Amino acid sequence: MSEEQKEQVSEEESSAVTPLETEEVVEGSVEAEAQAQPTIESLSLQLKEAQGKADESWDGLLRVKAEMENLRRRSEKDVQSAHKFALEKFSKELLTVMDSLELGLESFQGKGESVDDLKKGVELTLQQLNAVFEKFNIKQVDPSGERFNPEYHQAMSMQQTADHEPNTVIAVFQKGYLLNERLLRPAMVVVSQQMTPPPETKKIDEQA
Repeated sequence: MSEEQKEQVSEEESSAVTPLETEEVVEGSVEAEAQAQPTIESLSLQLKEAQGKADESWDGLLRVKAEMENLRRRSEKDVQSAHKFALEKFSKELLTVMDSLELGLESFQGKGESVDDLKKGVELTLQQLNAVFEKFNIKQVDPSGERFNPEYHQAMSMQQTADHEPNTVIAVFQKGYLLNERLLRPAMVVVSQQMTPPPETKKIDEQA
């Protein structure tokens, strides 16, 4: 056998793969795939972690729900207190008016004060009351001589007159009041009405 033939045979032997080597390669790939797939232990660990996160989220949701419930209760309590004591400041201001009226009555017991003194006392009390109304933005509606406005006026009667234009307030039975531009009570008024011309008289021809 020549040297060239020997070299060719050695190359074929080195490149040839034996069945044993092929089996080892297959077993190695199977082990690699087995290692790549998650095991039961790893899946259990992931499940526990997910369960823990879910429990934390649920606890957070319960806390938020409890805080919202407490906030709702506090809000309801604040609203009830606001309704209950909404007139507290206004009532305190009215106490001064009440004191003036009581002092005025006491001053007239067993004494001969004049009508002028009584008038001055009433005027003073009325000034105090108007000051309280102004402080709390309570405005008076006195529409005498103004155009009738059904939003703020209540017509008690209609009266024909030639001195005023139709639908004009010519008298006020009772004044109205506004609270922050919201109607508390309409003014009760008398409204002018256009004069009705007298009926035409028919001339009756007398026969001779």
